[in-house]
Amino acid sequence: MKERTTAILIFAQSPLEEVKCKQVSKGEALFDRLTRRTLGTVQKTGLPFYHFTEKLQQGRSFEARLSHAARMVFEKGYDNLIIIGNDSPRLGTSHLLDTLGALEMGKTVLGPSADGGFYLMGIHKSVFRSLDFKGLPWQTSQLFKTLWGHLNALTPNILRLETLFDLDNLKDVISFLSRFGTFSKTLLSYLTQIICNPLRPWYLANDLPEYGVIPIPPNKGSPRVAL
Repeated sequence: MKERTTAILIFAQSPLEEVKCKQVSKGEALFDRLTRRTLGTVQKTGLPFYHFTEKLQQGRSFEARLSHAARMVFEKGYDNLIIIGNDSPRLGTSHLLDTLGALEMGKTVLGPSADGGFYLMGIHKSVFRSLDFKGLPWQTSQLFKTLWGHLNALTPNILRLETLFDLDNLKDVISFLSRFGTFSKTLLSYLTQIICNPLRPWYLANDLPEYGVIPIPPNKGSPRVAL
């Protein structure tokens, strides 16, 4: 059997820290569910994986912490690394296996997020070492476009995956519900509890995304909170 030379890096903080950074009130249960779902998706691939929460991350900036985590995994002897977060609910095992196949063919892989970032990077250690992480516009809408250009200058073989939505803030939660109302019932229950939080009197029609309106159920009985 061919030895696996690829590992998966899950770069995601604990639910409590995610709520602080993304300012999604009552979102602990949501991010806990997203993390557990991501772990389950990763385990189905059979690949070794490493989950770097804030307890393992080192560095003052996002890019420094991500770069450090990737280096730590590469130093364990892997040739390729698949980097993901925990905030793309529609990320599936097929995305990871397609990335694995592309990496084994010598390709670099990027999965763009709808907000201009990326939800997945599949990269060989030689390309990673040549990539200038500090020179990228991290956490902006220009990240994917800029990263694609940098990678294209390093290697011509890049595979672009389909675009997925990630959940970085409350508006992302609303947008996701508007587009994918038939998703996992458990996950949808957490999402709905967040946007229906009665402590948000500012939640008006003009806060909704332009492409859809979410039907908000009436509040019957005591306010609902995430477990």
